[in-house]
Amino acid sequence: MSIASSLQSLKLSSPFLHDGSTSLSRLSKPNSSLPCQPLKSPAFLPPIRAMKSLQGKVVCATNDKTVSVEVVRLAPHPKYKRRVRKKKKFQAHDPDNQIQVGDIVQLEKSRPISKTKTFFAVPIPSKNGKPGNEETGELGIPLESNQPREQQA
Repeated sequence: MSIASSLQSLKLSSPFLHDGSTSLSRLSKPNSSLPCQPLKSPAFLPPIRAMKSLQGKVVCATNDKTVSVEVVRLAPHPKYKRRVRKKKKFQAHDPDNQIQVGDIVQLEKSRPISKTKTFFAVPIPSKNGKPGNEETGELGIPLESNQPREQQA
């Protein structure tokens, strides 16, 4: 019975109640003598991750300021659980029309530019640092057909 008696002795008064003699000024204002500690975020919340940018190959560059990029990803097959290639084409913005078919580009998310375009195409430099090896073979050796006729004989 001590709990019931202590509940009866507690009296919360408010200016909105019928006996508005005392107010809640003590409760409504924080006491400055208490040290303020910043609230820590709980450890169980996962961190917020930004959207990853996509990487793909340009398959069409005929439109003005627009390129079509094919992104290939590996996903498990729903029945056989083997990894299969999934392809999806995205429209990307190319303001200078500098990207051509066959280039590898990175797609950066942006505000919607048109009904189908929400990405910017950013060209990626090739890994070997050269734009292409047209004059040499894949191994970096000059081909015989590209040498002058005097050297071949």
